[in-house]
Amino acid sequence: MSKTISSFLVLCLMGFAWAGPITFKDPTGDDNGPGNYVYPTDAVYKAGSFDLTELEVKHKGKNVEFSVSMAAKLDDPWGMGVGFAVQMVFIYIDTDGKAGSGHTDGLPGNNLKFSEEHAWDKVVILSPQSKSRVTSEAKEKAADVYGDILVPGRTNGKGKTISGKVKLADLGGGEPESWRYQVVVQSNEGFPAKSDLLTRKVNEYEGQHRFGGGNDGDCDPHVMDILAGSGKGDDSEKQAQYDMLKHTCDEEGNGKQAVLTMISAK
Repeated sequence: MSKTISSFLVLCLMGFAWAGPITFKDPTGDDNGPGNYVYPTDAVYKAGSFDLTELEVKHKGKNVEFSVSMAAKLDDPWGMGVGFAVQMVFIYIDTDGKAGSGHTDGLPGNNLKFSEEHAWDKVVILSPQSKSRVTSEAKEKAADVYGDILVPGRTNGKGKTISGKVKLADLGGGEPESWRYQVVVQSNEGFPAKSDLLTRKVNEYEGQHRFGGGNDGDCDPHVMDILAGSGKGDDSEKQAQYDMLKHTCDEEGNGKQAVLTMISAK
């Protein structure tokens, strides 16, 4: 094989392993869940902390790196040691695109569902907690889907972006460009409720470490921001988010949970 052809093949393989990133945008100013949620009162929850602006997915050889950006610069007020502290991000992925294949219930503490047509197959959790803490909690509180929960060996925050990588094989292989995605922005809770997976509750009234504008039961989505529309970041996607997070709650805290759909990379 000539040196020219050999070099060409190497470049082709490098191009495949280092494919261009998949990027979804989200408008700013919609970090209020279904439209009426408010931040906790403590100063660590500064404006824009949970305002999703971008998801970037990079396929690098045997790994896939997920990067989620917020409107506000990240801080580490609780000394987590990874560059951020208050955020908690769930990246739900539909890897096969088959209706009815996968899971329709969100993870404990998200208080939401997915449509049958957009059931999730894998979920990547970006948390400032250690991998051992997150996986231990997941095994205890989400045992039925534990095999489909992925946690990076280390998740880092820098600037406005939280990122972590997992093995493509653990995601089931395939091509990330063909998958569908949804991002759920929550808050890291070191002392969660018994059934919640390290997530912070949304109550009727905000408190020092509680979101407000929701319900004291578990019928409302405990979510501050998601991807919606076509993932281009248009202002119209704010209303698409509010519509998707619609739910019902009665006086006893029972009702109909919000149902999410995914956004295609293609």
